[in-house]
Amino acid sequence: MHHRYLLPLAGTLLAAAAPVFAQTKPAFPAERIAKLAAQQEAQVIAWRRDLHEHPELGNQETRTAALVAEHLRKLGLEVQTGVARTGVVALLKGGKPGLVVALRADMDGLPVTESNALPFASKARTQYNGQEVGVMHACGHDTHVAMLLGAAEVLVKMRQELPGTVKFIFQPAEEGSLPGQEGGARLMVKEGVLDKPKVDAIFGVHIQAQTEVGQLSYRPGGEMASSDVFNIKVKGKSAHGAYPWLAVDPVVTAAQIVLGLQTIVSRQAELTEDAVVLTVGMVHGGVRNNIIPEQVELMGTIRCLNKEMQQKVWAAVRRTATGIAESAGATAEVDITNYAPITYNDPRLTEQMVPSLQRAAGPANVRVQKAVTGAEDFAFYQEKVPGVFVFVGGMPKGKNPAETAPHHTAGFFIDESGLTLGVRTLVTLATDYLAAAKK
Repeated sequence: MHHRYLLPLAGTLLAAAAPVFAQTKPAFPAERIAKLAAQQEAQVIAWRRDLHEHPELGNQETRTAALVAEHLRKLGLEVQTGVARTGVVALLKGGKPGLVVALRADMDGLPVTESNALPFASKARTQYNGQEVGVMHACGHDTHVAMLLGAAEVLVKMRQELPGTVKFIFQPAEEGSLPGQEGGARLMVKEGVLDKPKVDAIFGVHIQAQTEVGQLSYRPGGEMASSDVFNIKVKGKSAHGAYPWLAVDPVVTAAQIVLGLQTIVSRQAELTEDAVVLTVGMVHGGVRNNIIPEQVELMGTIRCLNKEMQQKVWAAVRRTATGIAESAGATAEVDITNYAPITYNDPRLTEQMVPSLQRAAGPANVRVQKAVTGAEDFAFYQEKVPGVFVFVGGMPKGKNPAETAPHHTAGFFIDESGLTLGVRTLVTLATDYLAAAKK
């Protein structure tokens, strides 16, 4: 996921309302949480480096899942493995009755060959889409797993005083599954991860390579965009390249469709209301220079920040592609599928948890950010229960964000001194919520 900060957005209706909640004096002082988190720093960094050196793609996180399950069992938690293929879920039951809060980390890497000269740099290789590729934690999921393991260690030390239950969700395949496989948060929800016991609220964090260590950022409402994949098959008539009048050329038609799609954003989307992104990322067609092929395939992504705009863009893509194809005597088959909904931070719950973020990082280090057109399948949990997703700074202090390698690239780098704040944030959100929430 590459974070790029864009426009504010209008409201989007998604998850159910949060339980009644009132911030009170924290039952677990920030100083105590900070001390316990600091005691875990070396172990969290060690976990992160081990995971970084041994990344695994979505639905293949067997080594990662085994490491996670082993540590959680050592903590005395109830551990379930094989959830949504390779996911791990653990329960920490507090010494007092209360609500159930979930904390989530994603585990998968990406098909990227690492370029960083680190002693723990990934040298892993695998097959992906028929090609041999490198594998790398190029989005920071290794840090997410390490931070949540650290949070589990801290929360276990508070078990007897904890009013309620914490559910730890270690999720596979956030970046997507292998072709033809279902996975990620969608499958976790389908398999009942938010039930038995029923989750009342969920929190998650994401490391941010362009935000300084020590800082947290969030956005009420629509924080990250929905992500849709479109596939357009332009079908014409094949002929010799020397006799184009005998063909219905799908190459030229596809080129016109690519240009026509750009007008959806530039001329049909009300950009003063919301940001929209439409990108054609793949064009396949033809086998030889002098043969006009019968078919050209286009694939791309759509990013929107509210549901109404998303539906308008879907309709516009279909209308534009089929209309241009018809004008050329060709046909266009359009298929659009949703990868992830809008990551929607429940506004009420977000407002109520801001003091917790400020306790974790200090008021000066917490800010409201602009909307992001990257996507996160954490959104599937937020469709079912109120949730808040927070960004944790991972950029070395004093660096220029424009000069740091973005997410999903070979040079992606995280300053590990920022991981302890992630642990503090997860623990503070969970304990504050359980201590103050009432049904």
